[in-house]
Amino acid sequence: MAEMSFEQMLEESFKTIRTGEVVEGTVIGVKEDEIILNIGYKADGILTRNEYTNESNVDLTQIVSVGDTMEVKVLKVNDGEGQVLLTYKRLAAERGNKRLEEAFNNQEVLTAKVSQVLDGGLSVVIDEARVFIPASLVSDSYEKDLTKYADQEIEFVITEFNPRRRRIIGDRKQLLVAKKAELQKELFARIHVGDVVEGTVKNVTDFGAFIDLGGADGLLHISEMSWGRVENPKKVFKVGEVLTVLIKDINGDKIALSLKFEDQNPWLTAADKYAVGNIVTGKVARMTDFGAFVELEPGVDALLHVSQISREHVEKPSDVLRAGQEITAKVVDFNGEDRKISLSMKVLEAPLEERTEEVPMDAEEYSAEQMDEEALEAASVENAEEYTEEA
Repeated sequence: MAEMSFEQMLEESFKTIRTGEVVEGTVIGVKEDEIILNIGYKADGILTRNEYTNESNVDLTQIVSVGDTMEVKVLKVNDGEGQVLLTYKRLAAERGNKRLEEAFNNQEVLTAKVSQVLDGGLSVVIDEARVFIPASLVSDSYEKDLTKYADQEIEFVITEFNPRRRRIIGDRKQLLVAKKAELQKELFARIHVGDVVEGTVKNVTDFGAFIDLGGADGLLHISEMSWGRVENPKKVFKVGEVLTVLIKDINGDKIALSLKFEDQNPWLTAADKYAVGNIVTGKVARMTDFGAFVELEPGVDALLHVSQISREHVEKPSDVLRAGQEITAKVVDFNGEDRKISLSMKVLEAPLEERTEEVPMDAEEYSAEQMDEEALEAASVENAEEYTEEA
């Protein structure tokens, strides 16, 4: 046998490699954008940043150190300069695809960080394999802005797996729906009408606020927000605010809430505050043709009939009063059972003859004025039934 040259002996000592083969290498050099590996071949292997990761700005010196070992795949045995081109991310992606296929077949719940927020949804990466989660499958409710999910870890399941078409679809929505259903079941099992619970304001509308009770939403209607009057719920409540609410009613999966706690009912002490004969102050809340409703305190309104506004004739309340005006009046009737109070400003005015001493009336004119007063008083009695209906 002929003796081999040193070069031949050296070449024989190295293994042979082929394109597509998976080999193990040891890092012998690292740059920001390149890794050099000893793969047991006559030439070193080159792993560029683009073949290591999909992150374009990563500094490889911060991730890999000399002496580290890693498995890589051969892209090209000779790049023209005698070096072997390697890839790490493609090998990782192949393994990631296998992992995703198993998760797809087993309906396994996966967790990954959102790598990109796209126009149509979110992109996540598992072992360099990309999963796309469409915007419609990100949440159980419509979300216009998905940027809040950037760099957040989310849970999802794989609902479509077709790596050949590069179509791997994830679904987060079904997990949220299932979790919400479980929480809803637990919530309805423990709550009852009359319970006082905590909730978070989820949405505010013109007619009320929806409160998240942890499993289901309850409606706090505008009429149940206060013992007083609430004109605009959006000026009273803010999304995210925590409230202590009363469960007023449960009808199927609908929950009616209230902030009108009975121990805070202003009518509990109204009989003493607004007894007949008491002088009170209040603000004109609203007006009709037959009178004005005066808010004595939040939740307690009283009627000031048009005939009781002044000793002088008043055609309609808006001629002499305005909304928000503070007035002083005397309580002339109190009905705690029906929660009705009647007021009079007229009785606090000085008698007509005292106010007209400087301009005396003749007997005939005075008699007519008296008749007018009596007619107004009679009208007050006749309109009592009308007040009852309005109040």
